[in-house]
Amino acid sequence: MHPRSIARVLCTVAAMLAAAACGTRTPHPDGQPFAGDSRLPHIVAHRAGAGDFPENTLLAIEGALRNRADMIWLTVQLSSDGVPVLYRPADLAVNTQGAGPVAGKRFDELQQLNAGWNFERVDESGATRRPYRALPVPGAGLQPLAVPSLRQALEAIPAPLAVILDMKALPAGPQAEAVARVLGDMHAWNRVLIYSTDASYQKAFARFPEARLFESRDATRTRLAAVALAGECVEPPAASAWTAFELRRKMELTETFTLGEARSPVDARLWTVESVRCFRSRTHADILAIGVDTADDYRAAACLGIDAVLTDSPRKMRAVKAGIGAETPLRCAPR
Repeated sequence: MHPRSIARVLCTVAAMLAAAACGTRTPHPDGQPFAGDSRLPHIVAHRAGAGDFPENTLLAIEGALRNRADMIWLTVQLSSDGVPVLYRPADLAVNTQGAGPVAGKRFDELQQLNAGWNFERVDESGATRRPYRALPVPGAGLQPLAVPSLRQALEAIPAPLAVILDMKALPAGPQAEAVARVLGDMHAWNRVLIYSTDASYQKAFARFPEARLFESRDATRTRLAAVALAGECVEPPAASAWTAFELRRKMELTETFTLGEARSPVDARLWTVESVRCFRSRTHADILAIGVDTADDYRAAACLGIDAVLTDSPRKMRAVKAGIGAETPLRCAPR
C-alpha cells in the first residue's frame, strides 16, 4: 500500500472515531430503553465485530459504531504492568506479529503490536488476503490497530452506549481490581456489564457494589438443562438480571453406569419458549443469545422474545434486522 494511502486510512479512522465519540447514542444497560424496533433483539458486537474488522481494536469499535450496534462486547486481559487491555487468545501470535501471553508484556510493548496482523478477508476474486499487514506497525498512542487499553476503548465509545466486558485472564482478583480502577476513574460503572465463563469473577467483583454482573454461566446452564431435561424451572434469576448462553451449543450428555459411562453428542438448542418463560417467571430477566450470525438464527431469537444477540458481524446483522423488521407481523414458525 502506498504511504499516502496508509495515511488516508489512518486519518479517516481517527476522524470516524472522533465523530462517533461526539454522537448521541442510546441505550445503556441501567434500565433505560433501547431505541429501535422493540420486537427485535438488539445487536451486540462480539469483540467489537470480529467478523468485520480485527477483533478488539479501535478500528473494530469504529466499525461497530458505524454499523449501529446497540452494545459492544470487549474481551479484557491484564498486561504485565497491570493495565487492562483488549485481547482474547492466550497467545499474542494468534492475532499479532508478537508471541507469548498478554501478561508477559508491558502495555507500551503491546501498543507496538498490530492486532490485525492475521486478520483474513476474501477479496472479489475469491482470494484470501491479510490486508492489515500492509499498514505500518502501530506505535504508542491511539492507533486503530494496536492492542488498546480498556481506557482507550471506553473513550472511543459514546458514553450512553452499553459495553459488556468479558473477563478472560486468571487469577480474577488482580484483573477485577484493575478494571474497577478504570471504571471508577472514568465514572463508567453505569454503562458496563461484566461477564465471564469463570465463576471466580463473580466473587472478585462482589466487593464493588457498583459492579453489574451477568449471572454465573453455571447458574444459567443448570437452569437451561433443568428445563430441557426435567421440565423444571429451577430458581429463576433475580430482578433485573442479565443472562447469556449460546443459541446453539455443541454439548455432550454424559450418563454414568456402574461399569463406566456413555456419552451422547448433541447440537443443543436450549433457548426455547419454555426456558425463556422460566427465566422470566420471577421478573424480566434480560437474555443475551450468544453466537447468532445468520438470518435464521436472528429470526429464531426474535420469535422467542430474546432481548439481544451476540454477533461477529454487526454489518451483516444490521441488514438482517432491517429486513425482518419490515415484516408486519413478524413471521415465526408454528410452535
